[in-house]
Amino acid sequence: MRVIIVGSGRVGAGVASQLAEEGHEVVILDISTQSFRRLAPGFSGQALRGDGTDSSVLERAGASECEWFLALTNGDNRNILAAQLAKQTFGIPHVLCKINDPVRSKAYATLGVDTINRTEMMLDSIGRYMGRPAVPGATDVNVAITPPTPPSTEPEADIAGREPAPTLPTATSEGR
Repeated sequence: MRVIIVGSGRVGAGVASQLAEEGHEVVILDISTQSFRRLAPGFSGQALRGDGTDSSVLERAGASECEWFLALTNGDNRNILAAQLAKQTFGIPHVLCKINDPVRSKAYATLGVDTINRTEMMLDSIGRYMGRPAVPGATDVNVAITPPTPPSTEPEADIAGREPAPTLPTATSEGR
């Protein structure tokens, strides 16, 4: 499988190293070359210095042929922008975005982006450590909610059975 990871922090570098060790094709992006020091020795993937919110950088990283995209920087805004580019511009089928703010995490899931929220995960872990019950869903990915398909606006054939004149396509948001 081909994976692009934006952000070579502890999580991004760790995931990239594991996937590359398993034989997957991994490209990791970061704006700081110093961050690549976190990758495992002998990392067999590709480490590119660049901004994951720049479509030309994503194109150079091979986003057009990518199956998985993980936005794992420390910035919510950078992650959501990178994830939206991956999903909408490049049509990458599996896109995951790390969001630190629980409210934003749920909001972006309703807008069609799968999110993971470390704040909720840590609150749940601490609570369970203290003997409290697990919070349902706190340790899971917030899977995007597919918006309902709007009713067709195609004009029907006229009374004589002739087909209507073609109309220009409109931009739509595609879900899963």
